[in-house]
Amino acid sequence: MGATVLDIERRTLLAWDAYGTHHQTRATEIPEVGRLAWGYWPTAGPGEEVLGELTGRRVLDLGSGIGKYPAHLARNGARVDAVESARAQHERAVARYGGQAGLRLLHADAAEYLKGAEPYDVVYSVHGVPYIDPHRLLPALASALTPGGRLVFSALHTTSAGDGPSTSVTARPERLLLAGGGSLTVQMWVLTPTLWEDLLVDHGLLVDRIDILTAPDDDTPLACTLVQAHRPESRPAPGTIGTCRAETRSSTPPTPVCSPAS
Repeated sequence: MGATVLDIERRTLLAWDAYGTHHQTRATEIPEVGRLAWGYWPTAGPGEEVLGELTGRRVLDLGSGIGKYPAHLARNGARVDAVESARAQHERAVARYGGQAGLRLLHADAAEYLKGAEPYDVVYSVHGVPYIDPHRLLPALASALTPGGRLVFSALHTTSAGDGPSTSVTARPERLLLAGGGSLTVQMWVLTPTLWEDLLVDHGLLVDRIDILTAPDDDTPLACTLVQAHRPESRPAPGTIGTCRAETRSSTPPTPVCSPAS
């Protein structure tokens, strides 16, 4: 019998926990950041400006990892909840940013947390979305946005080996590189921009823009998808969802996954 989706997610969670433990053992320092980077080139591409005004708004970082991005936003006046499912990664975030004003660090499964959370005005995720089955995450995510609330996330599009996205909603194995050598296997939903858009629209969200972020130099095919969407002020009538489509563009900023920054 094949592995269930929850089995796939559970194995990936164990891999991320092992990844965090690896860095705890190495005492890896968490670097300060001066902006959000949706890929792995810190100064290329858009930053937190794509989130819009955050003052006075409920903000959630989904799959917050070591907490450097929500901590950055909190230092600049935002009030951010940050949810991370891998215990070791959450522990690293608490050790580094546990005293940061305006930041609440939560250890929980993202989809389960969203089901009981007070709605958010802004939800964002830097590479966290593709590790969770979209059919499990997106219903909870759509319901956890306030009317008019914004969703922004980045997701792997093309690996450094040149493997492009899938046209079906299935997980595939990818390598998670470890500092000092070695790797772990994680499962990811690496989907085409069109498929991401279709899934979001199916769950009542409207997609404003999709960008393909590529490396500043042409030395790697690595690329990621940056999706900007929102929940409409009122739910569209049956049969009308999907009439608003994204503007898809190719740009030359950052990119993503499978060789994370500690």
